[in-house]
Amino acid sequence: MSLFRITTDRMEAVPTTTFAREKLLERRDLQRLLRQDLSPIGDDLMVIYEEFDLWEDSKRRIDLLCLSKDRCLVVVELKRDDDGGHMELQALRYAAMVSSMTLDKVIDVYAQTQDGDRDTASAEILDFLGLESEEEAELTGDVRIILVSADFSTELTTAVLWLNKRDLDITCIRLRPYRMGNEILIDATQIIPLPEAAEYEVKLREQEMEKRKVEGARTEMYRRFWGQLIARSKDKTTLLANRSVSSRYYTSCNIGKSGFNLDVNLLEQQTAVDCYIRFVGDKKRTLAAFHALLERREEIEKRFGSTLEWNPREGQASCLIVYYMPGSRYSPESEWLELQDRMIDALIRLEAALRKPIAELTL
Repeated sequence: MSLFRITTDRMEAVPTTTFAREKLLERRDLQRLLRQDLSPIGDDLMVIYEEFDLWEDSKRRIDLLCLSKDRCLVVVELKRDDDGGHMELQALRYAAMVSSMTLDKVIDVYAQTQDGDRDTASAEILDFLGLESEEEAELTGDVRIILVSADFSTELTTAVLWLNKRDLDITCIRLRPYRMGNEILIDATQIIPLPEAAEYEVKLREQEMEKRKVEGARTEMYRRFWGQLIARSKDKTTLLANRSVSSRYYTSCNIGKSGFNLDVNLLEQQTAVDCYIRFVGDKKRTLAAFHALLERREEIEKRFGSTLEWNPREGQASCLIVYYMPGSRYSPESEWLELQDRMIDALIRLEAALRKPIAELTL
């Protein structure tokens, strides 16, 4: 971005400068000025403490510890250089260190800037938050981070964008100095997230959080289901005896020959057991094994006790021999025992039907 001064007949570019050239320091100048007026970096903030270091076993200091109107703590880190250094890593540590602070503790900390007058500190914070008493609300537990620098390196902005996608709330504000005659002008620009995209990014984060919540619940369901199925199978077969509990929609076991696995699947519309055939990097051999077994289809299905689905999976690296059954990953937990019994029984029968034909293959 550039600044221009309008003259009678043209716009003149205002030359940029640097904080170093103008002998403006982080703590003495930038931090002091922001301490007095936070509007260049946010209009919903209140400074709680400058150079915050009220923790044990650490000499590190937060440039400005703030509180937002939505009851979040806000860590503000300042740099006057042109790449931001490693300020995002610093700020993450600080955010973790203050994340357990309560509103009561915040008031105690702010009181130290008010000559120890806790009543005044409490009244000012409650007024800022729009509350009548300390009992009305507590902090959200979230910690926002605001990084302020003359500029930011690609490495830093890439890290911040990645962290924000993982539910952190980090803002990058560039303070760029200009000199116009005897005056120094500051252009304060929020570059992450872009102001016009901030609401959209919040919605994306909320959608991602909901997606992870659903996926987390599903993963936990899979672990409980397979843990129960493996435990119930031990009295009937050793096929799953050494298997760890899966957090995916299937669990597998081998059938005694490389290139062949037996899978038990908890699918969206049904359940299934299958023989998965794949010789890595050798589709021709995979198909040869599949068709050799297909030639013994009548014998295999008779031994299994039911019709199987034979799928060469054209265009893919593997082939399948599958048996589908009622039930799905949406089946209520009250039906799990019956469902697991069917799956264990089908797995035992499929292994018995295929072990000899697979062992006799010569490829």
